[in-house]
Amino acid sequence: MKRIIALALVLVVAISMFVGCGKEEKKWVIGMDTVFKPFEFTDAKGNFVGIDVDILKAVAKDQGFKYEIKSLGWDAAIAACQANQADALIAGASITAERKKTGWIFSDGYFTATQCMAVKAGSDIDDFDDLKGKTVAVKNGTEGASYAAELAKKYKFKITKVKDSDTMYQSVSGGQADACFEDTPIMKASIKDGIKLQVVKGSENEGSDYGAAVFNKNKKEFIDTFNKGLANIKKDGTYDKIIEKYLGK
Repeated sequence: MKRIIALALVLVVAISMFVGCGKEEKKWVIGMDTVFKPFEFTDAKGNFVGIDVDILKAVAKDQGFKYEIKSLGWDAAIAACQANQADALIAGASITAERKKTGWIFSDGYFTATQCMAVKAGSDIDDFDDLKGKTVAVKNGTEGASYAAELAKKYKFKITKVKDSDTMYQSVSGGQADACFEDTPIMKASIKDGIKLQVVKGSENEGSDYGAAVFNKNKKEFIDTFNKGLANIKKDGTYDKIIEKYLGK
């Protein structure tokens, strides 16, 4: 009798373990920038928040997976993904043909953004022609940097590269650079928060969509899952509520 009871208990434990494994959620490690407001940033309470953070949370809930965010900075987040220390990048990454050629595998677009030029508040720089002989700061590896590079030869200005947006803004406000190029919604949000810069009117380009990205074909499952969840949260109105939360109607 004792033997039968013991075997029954073993069977129950085995079944429980099997059922538990079947319900285990997939967990993804996501690399993000540190300061890219309103897409990812730390709020007054010390919480890591933003459009990217909320979209990831909503998609994960819709698709039933777990995730861990690593707030690393732009360059470090890309490097972590490329070294398989993170599975995917969600950091306001513009979907471009050039990036696709170099191995980026993108999701569907989740936000369309232009890039613009900004200068110190009160600056007499009114257009690209005024940049001749001057220094422009850009954040390494961004679409803002690419946009500046396209214009540099024509308008005869020098480019200096920095690692993050805060350093770039400080270099302009402090006089080490005369202008900078940044994604327009990020620049406007930063100015609203008190950065002493101003967007040069008419400096925006055509822009492109932001997308989540992986750098290894073995991680494409995340992109497929993200796309399904993104479509669902757009359909049920969750996406619009997230955008309105950070950018208004």
